[in-house]
Amino acid sequence: MPPEANRFPRFPYNACPIAVDLASILFVLQKSITVNHSATPTLSVSDQPQAALDHLVINTHYDIDAAQALFEGLGFTVTPRGYHTLGSVNHLVVLAGGYLELIGQPRDSDKVRQEIIDSPVGIDGLVYAVDDIEACHDRWLALGLDAQPVQHFSRPVQVADKSVDARFSTVRLRPGQFTAGRVYACRHLTPELVWRPEWMAHANGVRGISSMLVVDKDPAQAAASYGRLGRWGTDFALEFIDADGLRGFFGELAAYMPQREAFFASIRFRGGDRGLISGRARALDLPVREDADTLMVALPAFQTLLEFAG
Repeated sequence: MPPEANRFPRFPYNACPIAVDLASILFVLQKSITVNHSATPTLSVSDQPQAALDHLVINTHYDIDAAQALFEGLGFTVTPRGYHTLGSVNHLVVLAGGYLELIGQPRDSDKVRQEIIDSPVGIDGLVYAVDDIEACHDRWLALGLDAQPVQHFSRPVQVADKSVDARFSTVRLRPGQFTAGRVYACRHLTPELVWRPEWMAHANGVRGISSMLVVDKDPAQAAASYGRLGRWGTDFALEFIDADGLRGFFGELAAYMPQREAFFASIRFRGGDRGLISGRARALDLPVREDADTLMVALPAFQTLLEFAG
């Protein structure tokens, strides 16, 4: 696990082997937790698949123009707008490993992707990378999860003045099973149309995504639930905290977070010129908090926190 992600006090969690990378990502702030695992099915570590991040999603509803401007203003390279056959539009911040997707719904479209509008604004998607989408679908059903049928879709990409289709297959869990946000898996059929070198160089120096913070009233139980989907490797982590811990760690920036029992709160990036990013954030009139090791930036319009660590 990246050293920068190890930042909250740990609590013992040896009783349940199914949580996501148990030795390194189950954290709480300023409190201890007693967990009842009797209702949670257990899997041996050898039965757990290795989890890999495909991407995280920020839902902008109808305000994707504003989100694009913010990320470009912070020094990210943002891909040209993509138009999904499902009706949504997107931009990507492409990084080594997993990427960040800004997704929205065009105001003037006659094709509405209703799940985008029905989901809250903010960080609203944790997407696992898989090689076999059908096997993932069947495994999730076997775990007792309500997985939707596999979807196949595409969007055009301009490459050397030529339009070609980037193609994907996904399996989505029906909303409500993970209350913090949407969870699904993706198989890229044309990865060379996503991870393009010209999109992976960022003026702010950011190199990758190291973790995402999940807020839940019961962080330990939430970690166990996500743990059924796989164990993370060394380049990405899920972290868990409750609302009190969020306020304790982020201070005044926590006021810009959703008022829900569970939500995806922050994305932590690896690398980046914190001085440059801080200056750009202040120029955009974004709330900022800095300490010796981390820069925190709030995006109030999108109820999202971004963290930058060396």
